[in-house]
Amino acid sequence: MLQGVADLNLSDCHGKVGVPKQLIVTKDPLSIPNEVDKAGLKLPLVAKPLLVDGSAKSHELFLAYDQCSLSELEPPLVLQEFVNHGGVLFKVYIVGEAIKVVRRFSLPNISKRELEKLAGVFRFPRVSCAAASADDADLDPSIAELPERPLLENLARQLRQRLGLRLFNVDMIREHGTKDVFYVIDINYFPGYGKMPDYEHIFTDFLLSLGQSKHRKRPAT
Repeated sequence: MLQGVADLNLSDCHGKVGVPKQLIVTKDPLSIPNEVDKAGLKLPLVAKPLLVDGSAKSHELFLAYDQCSLSELEPPLVLQEFVNHGGVLFKVYIVGEAIKVVRRFSLPNISKRELEKLAGVFRFPRVSCAAASADDADLDPSIAELPERPLLENLARQLRQRLGLRLFNVDMIREHGTKDVFYVIDINYFPGYGKMPDYEHIFTDFLLSLGQSKHRKRPAT
């Protein structure tokens, strides 16, 4: 699904949206270091399960800091280059034409010094879950500022057309040290909307719009 974002090459006056370089691994763990080397991915790498079934394990993330530790991972999985983003991500909920954005705490930045010292694979369960809300936190404005609305509307519109979805959410991060360079790190179809602010009204309006649309399309008798 992220390939749909990569193909958009979305860049306008309100910002640029891309996808971190990534690799899908389904083979033996011992082959991972070689696959990563061939793909030209840079460490550290975020590892996330390829298959998501709603279980706690399917929401676990791993951060691999060195080449040797990659063979400790368990395929099938997706490997994604880590991008420093100030420890905050934006969950963008799309319900038909409506867009709602919330802030969630995420993985912290990694300095060059830390990268030189750290080794191994670190596990991060339930990153960016609803309990990790950052909407009321005292954050640096340069980190907390939401992506501009026209950029989100353009992204949502194009993804609706490309993916054929009307109920989905997009996880976005802002590259640390920039104002308008964003990356989509995940797309979820029909996500849980229970923690989305005002979801009752937004969902009701969406369902009513579907009913009205079908009524207008009925042939006259």
